[in-house]
Amino acid sequence: MSTVKLEFSGSLTPSDPQKKPVVIIGQLKNLAKAKFSDLSVKLAPHVSEEIYSTALASLHPSPTDTCSLYLNLATLAALPLKCSRHNTPSRSHAITKIVRSTAVGVDESIVIVCERSDVFASACAVARAYPLYSCKTSSNSSHNTQTTVSVEFLLVPGSDVANERNGITDDVMSLSSEDLDCLESACQGIRLAAKIVDAPCNQMNVDHFLQEVQAVGSAIGTPFHVIRGEELKAKGFGGIYGVGKAAAVGPALAVLSHRPEGATQTIAWVGKGIVYDTGGLSIKGKTAMPGMKRDCGGAAGVLGAFYATVKAGFSQNLHAVFCLAENAVGPDATRPDDIHTLYSGRTVEINNTDAEGRLVLSDGVAYAQKDLKANIILDMATLTGAQGISTGKYHGAVLTNNEEWEEASVYAGKVSGDLLFPILYCPELHFTEFASAVADMKNSVADRNNAQSSCAGLFIGAHLGFDYPGVWMHIDMAYPVHSGERATGYGVALLATLFGNFSTDRLLQSLAPPLRSNGNEGGNVCKKLKRN
Repeated sequence: MSTVKLEFSGSLTPSDPQKKPVVIIGQLKNLAKAKFSDLSVKLAPHVSEEIYSTALASLHPSPTDTCSLYLNLATLAALPLKCSRHNTPSRSHAITKIVRSTAVGVDESIVIVCERSDVFASACAVARAYPLYSCKTSSNSSHNTQTTVSVEFLLVPGSDVANERNGITDDVMSLSSEDLDCLESACQGIRLAAKIVDAPCNQMNVDHFLQEVQAVGSAIGTPFHVIRGEELKAKGFGGIYGVGKAAAVGPALAVLSHRPEGATQTIAWVGKGIVYDTGGLSIKGKTAMPGMKRDCGGAAGVLGAFYATVKAGFSQNLHAVFCLAENAVGPDATRPDDIHTLYSGRTVEINNTDAEGRLVLSDGVAYAQKDLKANIILDMATLTGAQGISTGKYHGAVLTNNEEWEEASVYAGKVSGDLLFPILYCPELHFTEFASAVADMKNSVADRNNAQSSCAGLFIGAHLGFDYPGVWMHIDMAYPVHSGERATGYGVALLATLFGNFSTDRLLQSLAPPLRSNGNEGGNVCKKLKRN
């Protein structure tokens, strides 16, 4: 079975396309800025400047276009011309599609022609095109092979306004070894997250997920802590325990903690890790259940982001909290009408066992507040099918008690390629949907036509308390967690960018949204990102 190794370079290295196929990708305006003398090292001796210029002139992206320069071994590809204000200027989704369609499965080169501000999102887009997980067999399956894909960047200057906004000067019109290390860590995190989501539950149950968490902790030198099984019940984690207690492999809450010296803030990322969701006794139908291996996408994204962010250097306390369970059917399964006491101390009447993600996350955010003393808490989850109706297949939904961080998350989505869009935050109007006659709340709304994704997020926020003085963000990424039958590793690039102000890495700092709370220049952060 073939595996792919990605190698990143800030310059173009000579290679013959007959021996190492190449695809050159960029927006038309950037391809026009690139000099053939720079690109010729990837095309010689088979492609002349005349052939290249003719091919470039023939490209009419609608939305993309490709042109063969030499057989199927050298290809020129143009990204979409149009980019609305709710899209990523990097056109990263198109990059992934082009790479998938032009890859030939041998050692090859991908050349990205772009502005420096699009390097990170472009690299992450390439990583999404090369998933790690596969159970395919072949006639030579006894021989594992590895191909190397060289991802090389040719940077072109942006407009003076764009350069000034992104802090780009002539001395950073190249990529340093530190920049390349950051790209490599982020792409490893994306591919790790996608591998976990792609793996079926018989290969990625709670035990297997814990092994992945522990492996990341060992790789970056962060302590690993786990509470599981009956200990969850004894310590009051009624949400995680109640969801997972019927499964053959018991539930768990796991934590990785990065505590650098001199930290003044404590941040917690909480991930929903439902390794499989049958719906419990409120069981899903035969067409709705396939694909529920992806219900751990939030926790997988948090794990990949934690790896990438800590690897790049993080100056503040950072905790990754994984709420892991299999929502199974069995004699011990939670019943509708059961009442559970969650870690917050609040009681929940279960009226839908298929609304389980909010139960495990509520325990996770309460733990982040009470035990970890976090003043910034973000939870990420494949929480609601309604997210796709609210914000679509490409944009996750963000719900938060803080307007500035709402703007910052939208900004980070555009910069990273993991797009986000806000949904309503109005607990005084929406939380009544969970009213219960016998408990503090029910776990599923009375009216599914009333801002369903917002309500689901508010259930989690209620276990922090709507008077929580810190920053709370909830990201619902049920649809962008996958594209077709493959996971995307959504969330890794987003979190690394959103929290780039806390990073010691220059590249992540340059991409981070400007936040007043971090001592940066104030103003509407979304207005900082206006490029065609």
